[in-house]
Amino acid sequence: MARAKVFDIDLQKQLRPYMESMVPLPGIYDPDFIAANQGERANNVIKGTKKEQVQQVIKDIRDFKEKNKVDKIVVLWTANTERYSNVTVGLNDTMDNLLNSLEKNESEISPSTLNSLIGGDDFKSGQTKMKSVLVDFLVGAGIKPTSIVSYNHLGNNDGMNLSAPQTFRSKEISKSNVVDDMVSSNGILYEPGEHPDHVVVIKYVPYVGDSKRAMDEYTSEIFMGGKNTIVMHNTCEDSLLAAPIILDLVLLAELSTRIQFKAEGEGKFHSFHPVATILSYLTKAPLVPPGTPVVNALAKQRAMLENILRACIGLAPENNMILEYK
Repeated sequence: MARAKVFDIDLQKQLRPYMESMVPLPGIYDPDFIAANQGERANNVIKGTKKEQVQQVIKDIRDFKEKNKVDKIVVLWTANTERYSNVTVGLNDTMDNLLNSLEKNESEISPSTLNSLIGGDDFKSGQTKMKSVLVDFLVGAGIKPTSIVSYNHLGNNDGMNLSAPQTFRSKEISKSNVVDDMVSSNGILYEPGEHPDHVVVIKYVPYVGDSKRAMDEYTSEIFMGGKNTIVMHNTCEDSLLAAPIILDLVLLAELSTRIQFKAEGEGKFHSFHPVATILSYLTKAPLVPPGTPVVNALAKQRAMLENILRACIGLAPENNMILEYK
């Protein structure tokens, strides 16, 4: 808490008696996947090969469950942004291939993959959440975004890690891909393969600490060749935006394991697919089962989540037709 400088000093003093006895379990550290400037902070790590690291994580989870007498464990992996790594056929595209790669100690298996990955990559908290709303609105209104430029600077450890080109590239991808499904949804505005220019810039400025500054410029084409430009400036406490999302992800992940359903004509109830699309509302780059369309538009993601929760209590999905008032 003292190093992060997010909470006020008075609140830190109040929390210290509750937190000073908490010792985090060691984590998996691979200097090839994050910025070199993180090395001095990596002082609580699991040693050994990748297979040995996975075995230690499994043991730690089992020991924690037994020691605390809990019924279920939910794992949420949150750490420094890793450099971009591909899903490669024969390496990490299936469980069997991943286990085989662990036996070989393949260098391209990332620490995040060694822990868990079922929901998506990167919390969707501030600038990206706004982008997924605004671009959905513009495209839906027949206004054609042609240039999207997003600039950020921040001074916390996330910003320091992202100052390395390889980790920034991973963040750039997750921030940029958020508009893809909205652009492809309107075949009248965009020709096949056409896409707005999209640039993302992130700079490390130590002085501003956790107070992240985000500036966006959206340039769009309108009627008769006209131009429309929207400029936004957003200042927010980066960690305080992300922390509630962690709680929501854990709660929704646990809830999704208790829901079973069946389609009309199916005989038995079954659980959701292990790749939890129900969590997409909270992530920049949601993961989906093979063959499933990726949806980034925030309103559609929220509608999906709300309608699933309505179904759980026996209510029909909300369709916004309001026919009873027509």
